[in-house]
Amino acid sequence: MVPLFVIIPLAAAFLIPLVAKVRQDSARWIANTGAWLLLCFSIASFWWVKNTAIVYSVGGWKPPFGICMVLDSFSALMLLVINLVGCIVLLYSLDYIKKYTSPHLYYTLFSLLLAGLNGLAISGDLFNLYVFLEISSIASYALIAFGTEAEELEASFKYLVLGSVADVLILFGIGVLYGRVSTLNMADLARSLQGISLADPVLYATALFLVGFGLKTALVPFHAWLPDAHPAAPAPMSAMLSGVVIKVVGAYALTRVIFNVIGITPLVSTVLIVLGVISMAAGVLLAIGQWDFKRLLAYHSISQIGYVIFGIGLGTPLGVAGGLFHLFNHSLFKSLLFLNSGAVEYATGTRDLRKVAGLSRSMPVTSATSLIASLSIAGIPPLCGFWSKLIIIIAAFQANHIAGAVVCILTALVTLASFLKVQQYAFLRVVDNVSREAREAPLFMRAAMIGLALLCIATGLFFWPFMESVIKPAARVILDGVRYAGMVLGG
Repeated sequence: MVPLFVIIPLAAAFLIPLVAKVRQDSARWIANTGAWLLLCFSIASFWWVKNTAIVYSVGGWKPPFGICMVLDSFSALMLLVINLVGCIVLLYSLDYIKKYTSPHLYYTLFSLLLAGLNGLAISGDLFNLYVFLEISSIASYALIAFGTEAEELEASFKYLVLGSVADVLILFGIGVLYGRVSTLNMADLARSLQGISLADPVLYATALFLVGFGLKTALVPFHAWLPDAHPAAPAPMSAMLSGVVIKVVGAYALTRVIFNVIGITPLVSTVLIVLGVISMAAGVLLAIGQWDFKRLLAYHSISQIGYVIFGIGLGTPLGVAGGLFHLFNHSLFKSLLFLNSGAVEYATGTRDLRKVAGLSRSMPVTSATSLIASLSIAGIPPLCGFWSKLIIIIAAFQANHIAGAVVCILTALVTLASFLKVQQYAFLRVVDNVSREAREAPLFMRAAMIGLALLCIATGLFFWPFMESVIKPAARVILDGVRYAGMVLGG
């Protein structure tokens, strides 16, 4: 079953342009059917792994001599994030994308994006990780510029330039490791590096990965592309960028390489903690003064990914579990907020919070789901964001990172203030002759927003079973470190 995570979206991307020549309406149903299949397989993958790893050898060549795909609890979590959000975003797109020309091209690019992200999550060697990273990146560049307006083209070009810099740094890092141990299989790399000291070439490769994947993750100070790319992209793509892309091509890939291939060191752990704390604080301070709804959300993406990197950087069982839990929660509430912003723009024609008002009366579903997402991102109990932030803060105190814990708390308070502004200006205040003609979003857009809102509530109410069955097994894979090699290669 493992190759189907790549085969299904690639097949959809191949079929859509062919079938669309006969019947354009079929493109959206092919893409959505493929996404639902992927979601079903993603959920089933947690029963397949059961604290072990499934290794698929492409062409029958066993690793490390051939290409392999590896499905463990960590990659299963990422597959769930990718395909759950992807499935809901495609549902939202059924109505939203009608305002664009050539929607079949949108669904083709979206399927390619899913193929790249899924392939990256299950890749067992660095070369194919890089290939799938490039597939997902190229699809992202095209989707950001899909509307072909000046703002979109500029944002896509900036993302392309900085993304290409990140790609070169990552490729150099892969080349340095290959020159040192003559293998690209991640498990074989981990085993080979155990027998040698972490000399200058390996430290150099680690630094290249930190900067390259830091650019992909949009950590401060590598975040310059994100505040332009998120507002310019179509709302469904903004939700994918913030909810999925920066996590998979950035946070997941960085964590996998640092923990399971090279091995975490106190120096690298300190760097991750510092980057996480700076991103948390800088992102939320830059966000609070924004009036563009989507740009405000973009800066909050930088802040919230800081929580994830900070928790994982702590390197403790509770810190890693909290970081992964917040990664999952962020994919829910931030995707929902971007879908809310898309619904507001769809109904009013503007993203400026000062030009909209009273939408709680004309758009009750959008207003209610936006409130749930805002409370979730601010960490209000019992919604999902509260538990992951609480776990990270407790882990920071346990690890004696008092300053980091204080920054987490203060960031949550400023985040709450920022989203109270959103609720006040967009939905609650009453101003004559402003947003009077706004209407609620169409059916499929409403269904997608309600689905994500219910998931935010359910994950918060049933956080402990979810932690035990999904998050902790993924955290154990990270904490096992380079013993990942024995799980993949055996012995």
